Amino acid sequence: MLAYRSQRIAYAYFAAALVLFSLQLAFGFLALAKYLGPDPLLDVLNFATAKAIHTNLLLVWLLTGFMGSAYYLVPEESRVEIYSERLAWMQLALWLFAGVTTVVGYLFGITEGRKFLEMPLVLKFGVVIVMLIFLFNVAMTIRRAGRFTTTEGVLLGGLAGAALLFLPGLIPFDNYTLDRFYRWWVVHLWVEGVWELIMGGLLAFLLIRLSGADREVLEKWLYVIVGLTFLSGILGTGHHYYWIGTPRYWLWVGGFFSALEPLAFLGMAIYAYTIIGRSGLAHPNSIALHWTLGSAIFSAIGAGILGFAHTWPQVNQWTHGTHITTMHGHMAFFGAYAMIVFAMISYALPALTGSSDAERQTRLGLAAFWLMIGGMFGMTMALAAAGITQTYLERILGLGYLETQQKIQVHYLMWLGTAVIFAAGAGAYVWDFVRAGAPRAEPGPAT
Repeated sequence: MLAYRSQRIAYAYFAAALVLFSLQLAFGFLALAKYLGPDPLLDVLNFATAKAIHTNLLLVWLLTGFMGSAYYLVPEESRVEIYSERLAWMQLALWLFAGVTTVVGYLFGITEGRKFLEMPLVLKFGVVIVMLIFLFNVAMTIRRAGRFTTTEGVLLGGLAGAALLFLPGLIPFDNYTLDRFYRWWVVHLWVEGVWELIMGGLLAFLLIRLSGADREVLEKWLYVIVGLTFLSGILGTGHHYYWIGTPRYWLWVGGFFSALEPLAFLGMAIYAYTIIGRSGLAHPNSIALHWTLGSAIFSAIGAGILGFAHTWPQVNQWTHGTHITTMHGHMAFFGAYAMIVFAMISYALPALTGSSDAERQTRLGLAAFWLMIGGMFGMTMALAAAGITQTYLERILGLGYLETQQKIQVHYLMWLGTAVIFAAGAGAYVWDFVRAGAPRAEPGPAT
C-alpha cells in the first residue's frame, strides 16, 4: 500500500511515459520502413524527420519516467509528502505541452536542425522552466523532511546534472566543429554521464526494497559507481571528437577513457546480481525483480561491452556512421534506462493501484518482459549483422551507399521481424498497466 498520498502523482507520469513510449515505437517503425522501401510517405514524412521524432520521443519519455520515479521514491526515502502536488501537476502539463508541440513542429519542418537538439529554442527554455520546477519541488520536500539518503543524493545529483548539462544546448555556434563539440556536452554527458547516476540511484532503491539488503552496503557500491562514472564518462566524451576537426590528442583521450566506461556498467551488473542472488529472488514482486536484474545485465552488455567494441579510434574509423552505432544505441538505451523505468513502474504499480504484489504478477506482465527482451536481443543481432556487412562493403570494398543498402535488405527484414516481437511485448506491458486500474484514493498506513 502507498505510504504517502502524494506518491499517486507518479502514476500520471508513468502513464504519460508509456504513451510517449508507444509513439516512439510507432515512429521507429516508420523510420525502419524507409530502409525497406519504396516509401509512400516520402513527400509527407522524410527519414530525417521520422528519426528526429523517434530519438526525441525516447529522451522525453525516459525523462518523464525518471521524474515519475523520483516523485514515488523521494517521499518514501524522506518519509514526508511531496512539497507541492500542484507544482508537480503543473510541471507535467508544461512538460507534455513542450514535448507535443516539438513533435508537431517537426512534422511541419520547425526545427533547429541540430542532431539530437532539434527542439526550437523557445521550447528549450520551456524545458529549463520544467526542470527548475521539478528540482525546487524535490529539494523542498527533502528540506522539509530533514532526512537525506545517499540513494536520493545520487538520483537527484543525476537529475540536477541533466538539467545543468542541457544549458550548452541553448547556445548555437556558427562554426560546425564548435557546434558538434559542445553538442556532446549535452548528449554524451547525459546518456553516458549523469543518466548513469539516475540509473544507479533507482537501482539501489529497488535492490534495497526487493532484496532486503543492507542499505549501508548498497550505498557504498553507489559511491564506487559514481566514481567510475565521473572518471570514465566525462573524458570518454572524447570518442565523439575523433573526426570533427579537433586536435589529435582526442584520439588518445577518447580511446583510453572510453575503454574504462564499461567498468561502471559492469559494476552495476555485479552489484545487482550479487545482492538479488543472496535474497534468493524471494520478493513477491517477481516482475519488478526481472526488470531490475535485467536492466543491470542488459546495460552491461549494450552500453558497456557493445559500446567498448567500437569506440577505439582504430575500429571507429571504419564503423563510424554505420549500423554498428545503431546496434549499440538500441541495446544501451533499452538496457540502461528503459528497463529501469519499467522496473520502477512494475515495483510501484501494486501500491499505486491498491493491489497486492501477488495480484500484479500476471502472465501478461511476465510475457511482456520476455517478449521485449527477446525482441531487443534479436534487433541487436540483426543490426550487428547489418553494420558489420555495411562496414565491409562500404569502407573496405568501396561500394556505394545505395548498392550496399540493397545487399543488406535481408538484415532489415530480420530487424523488422524482431521489432514486431519487441512491439508485441511493449503492447503487453502497456495493456497490463491499463488493466491494473487507476490509483487508489487514500494511502495505506505509513511505513
